[in-house]
Amino acid sequence: MEEIIAFVLVPAGYLAGLAVFLTVAPAIVLLRAAALLMQLLAGHIRLLAGVLVRRTPEFQILPPYRPQDEEVKAYRNYFFGPGARDLRQVLTLQRRSYARTTADSLRAVTSRQFTAPTRTRALTVPYGLTLYAGLVLGAALSPVPLALLLALYGLLLLLLTGGAHLLAGALRAVDRTMLYMRRLPTGMICPHCYERVPYPAYDCPRPTCRRRHADIRPGTYGILRRRCECGQRMPTLLMLMSREARLQAYCTHPHCGKPMNADAGHMPEVVVPLIGGQAAGKTQLMAAMLLALENAAVNGGPALRLADDDTEAGYQVLREILRIQGHTRGTQKDLPRAHSFVLGAGRAERLVHLFDTAGERFVDRDETDALRYARAARTFVFVLDPMAVDDFWTRLEPSPGPLLDRTLASTVHPEEVFGRSVQAVAAMGAPVRHSRLAVALSKTDLLAEHGLAPDRLDDSDTARAWIRDKLGLHSLVQAMELDFQEVRFFCTAAVADETARVDASISRFVEWCLRP
Repeated sequence: MEEIIAFVLVPAGYLAGLAVFLTVAPAIVLLRAAALLMQLLAGHIRLLAGVLVRRTPEFQILPPYRPQDEEVKAYRNYFFGPGARDLRQVLTLQRRSYARTTADSLRAVTSRQFTAPTRTRALTVPYGLTLYAGLVLGAALSPVPLALLLALYGLLLLLLTGGAHLLAGALRAVDRTMLYMRRLPTGMICPHCYERVPYPAYDCPRPTCRRRHADIRPGTYGILRRRCECGQRMPTLLMLMSREARLQAYCTHPHCGKPMNADAGHMPEVVVPLIGGQAAGKTQLMAAMLLALENAAVNGGPALRLADDDTEAGYQVLREILRIQGHTRGTQKDLPRAHSFVLGAGRAERLVHLFDTAGERFVDRDETDALRYARAARTFVFVLDPMAVDDFWTRLEPSPGPLLDRTLASTVHPEEVFGRSVQAVAAMGAPVRHSRLAVALSKTDLLAEHGLAPDRLDDSDTARAWIRDKLGLHSLVQAMELDFQEVRFFCTAAVADETARVDASISRFVEWCLRP
């Protein structure tokens, strides 16, 4: 009887139970496959959260973009490198997670159902084989939804990256359009090296940092804001810089690198070179021009604001010299820095650069070649000292009284200065024939004291005739009118009274020179 039970009934019962199990085995296979799929999907969600949000070390398998490793010491915008890096990390970690999760599940089945079962192997082996089948099915099917999720993530990243690049390009185009509207198509003028700067470099605004950023426009290191290595954020567009928060600009040319005006790029720029021989009165005339603009601003005219500390310091000295009716010392022969100021308010603001160059540079060809700022000028000022002309001393008869001090005269003849200067300016590419020329007949206050001044001091034709007929400069006047599109003659007296009111001739002269 025992043999019947052992060899007939038990096997028959086992086979019957196995047959019943086989009816539910497909369901077990599907359930185990679904469980593996859900496990892999949950792992994918945790992986995305770890890579994109938590960013703990176990999720960082590729070297990060560090600002200290960049050419520009700033953090990259997410869509200009870090986003693609995260995608590569997700792909790599997902492959590892898939292999690890599947292998761990297979090992768990092997251990529990085959090598160390808690029940008899007669029961665990069929169940284990069923679980194996479910794991194989789940491992075969799960790459499809995982691939779809990865493709969706990649597509979303691609769209956002493309949008970020398009936005950066559009903002650059808007910024460039605004520069065109401000008549700065080729950039701003460096007041030191006179070169056009397409876009200045800017220092980090944090006082303890001062890292210099060569190009802050929207791009790799930020769309609307850039984050410096020190953590300080800074605007990427000129139009995002308020007047109170304008960054210090620097020239980007390798041989220069000096600070530019903080207003550079925010408004149209006007360059007015003062040309004349040594001691012709250029510096005093420039000081009188600034003082006339200051007086006009006080009386309701266009607002005036000196653009930098150097201009402020120099102007205060010149202003006091004019007030006490002294004489300025000669301009140093070194390349001059522009005297810059902001004229007007709102949309009418203009950044004006006055260049006062040592007279020696206008008589030496090698020296005039350095005056590159003239390329940006559309209005030129020629300071003509009548006392530098020999005919002034031979043809004109002064009224009785003290004689003119001949030591106040310029040492260079106006024709020599004008000829070499215009030739050099034209050789630099300045559109002389489309520019205006203001001829400032200087020192007319001295001429008037001795009865030598033109009959009318406020009339261009009278001044022109006086220069031609009294000084004998027919050829000079003819050359001026041939070389320039428009020429206007002014009698100027660069003097001021004790209340800092300049001569009326300066106001008329300045108004014409700075006419839009």
